[in-house]
Amino acid sequence: MEINFTILIVGFLTLSIGSVLGYLARQTIAKKQLSTAEGKIEKMLEEAEKKSQEVTLNAKNKALEILEEAKNKERERENQITRLEQRLEKREETMDQRIDELERGKKHLEQKVEEVKRIRQEAEDSRKKELARLEKIAGLSKEQAKKVLLQLTEEENRGLISERIAKLEKEGKEDLEKKAKSIMTQVIQKYAGSHASEVSTTTVSLPSDEIKGRIIGREGRNIKALEKLTGVEIIVDDTPEAVVISGFDPIRRETARLALEKLMEDGRIHPTRIEEAVNFAKKEIDAKVKEAGEAAAYDAGIVGLDPKLVYILGRLRYRTSYGQNVLIHSLEVAHLSGALAAELGADVATAKKAGMLHDIGKAIDHEVQGTHIEIGVKILEKFKISKQVIDAVKSHHEDYPFGSQEAYIVAAADAISASRPGARKDTLENYLKRLEELEGVANSFPEVEKSYAIQAGREIRVFVKPDKLDDLGSMKLARLIADKIEQELRYPGEIKVNVLRETRSIEFAR
Repeated sequence: MEINFTILIVGFLTLSIGSVLGYLARQTIAKKQLSTAEGKIEKMLEEAEKKSQEVTLNAKNKALEILEEAKNKERERENQITRLEQRLEKREETMDQRIDELERGKKHLEQKVEEVKRIRQEAEDSRKKELARLEKIAGLSKEQAKKVLLQLTEEENRGLISERIAKLEKEGKEDLEKKAKSIMTQVIQKYAGSHASEVSTTTVSLPSDEIKGRIIGREGRNIKALEKLTGVEIIVDDTPEAVVISGFDPIRRETARLALEKLMEDGRIHPTRIEEAVNFAKKEIDAKVKEAGEAAAYDAGIVGLDPKLVYILGRLRYRTSYGQNVLIHSLEVAHLSGALAAELGADVATAKKAGMLHDIGKAIDHEVQGTHIEIGVKILEKFKISKQVIDAVKSHHEDYPFGSQEAYIVAAADAISASRPGARKDTLENYLKRLEELEGVANSFPEVEKSYAIQAGREIRVFVKPDKLDDLGSMKLARLIADKIEQELRYPGEIKVNVLRETRSIEFAR
């Protein structure tokens, strides 16, 4: 028991001593570790302080460098400003010197001017004194002496002066003629367009001779219907695969041609179908008129025309003057006018437009009373064409005085176009005029609906209104027309008056 107790005491003491020793050992180890960490921290602090000192030193050095550089730049700027100020001072001195010199020069010139004025006045006074003294001696005034001197000189040299004037006039006229011919030649060479002369017949090609019989129809009803609706004569002869359309009006011939082609294309040829084809042809011609006007205006380079005026211009495609197509003639005059205006330094645009529109009145001269110039002026005024163009248009036949350079140019261009060899045929124009007069005589009767001169003026077909005239009245009307033709017209041979009266009765089955 005592032994166990002793063992316990010894064990407890041993345990206590071990605990104390362990605690002391632990404290010793911890102190060593702590001293080691503190050493590291102190070392790090020392290094950080050294780096801080180095950074601070570098920053101070950099700041000193920047400050020094700024001071240098400031000194340089001050030097530049000083130099500029010196240059400005020198310039101011130079300017002051120049101003002084100019002032001295001005004063000197003013003195010279005053001196010149004084000398001139003295000279004028002396001249007046001398003139007065001479007038007193001669007993004549200055104007009288001048007149006497000129009179004596003229009398002594009258022959010489006349010869000189005549020579100068001749030389001037020759030079002007040479220059004018040169300009005209150049212009004509620049525009070498071909002229077109209209004829009074049109040939239509047929696919075969068999169709001729269908064109004539039973008892000639088809060809009669076509001739009545178009106002032309259809000549069906032995010419292979062709028929001839005869008529003095280009629109009528073109209407008949288009209608025939439409009928041959369709294959059905009878009076009702012929009437439809003629109406179609008239609409087609209307479209061609518009297209022709637009093409002519585009070709001449004229823009800004009213569409209605362009349409009227296109109607000239189916109008002739002495056999010459008026639209082609107008286009030619426009080009020639532009070329002449360019050569002479005139207004090219005005000359061109006036040249294109100079015969616009011919498009409707058969519908409106008056000359084509008067009608044309009214048309242009209606569409608000400029006064310069109208003045140039109305004087191209010298009916009105020439009011501008462009007016002379248009008249010259019109004469050039009309006088080109082969462009116009006077006999053809007279022939067409006779046919128009023949139709005019027939149309003067109120019972007449329409009339057509055919067979080169040897026959006139007159269509009367069936509700205004009976068969007996038709016979009387034929005699009256024949008598009036004999009284008013001159013609070779005889003219057949053919009065036609037709009644239609139309009903619809529904």
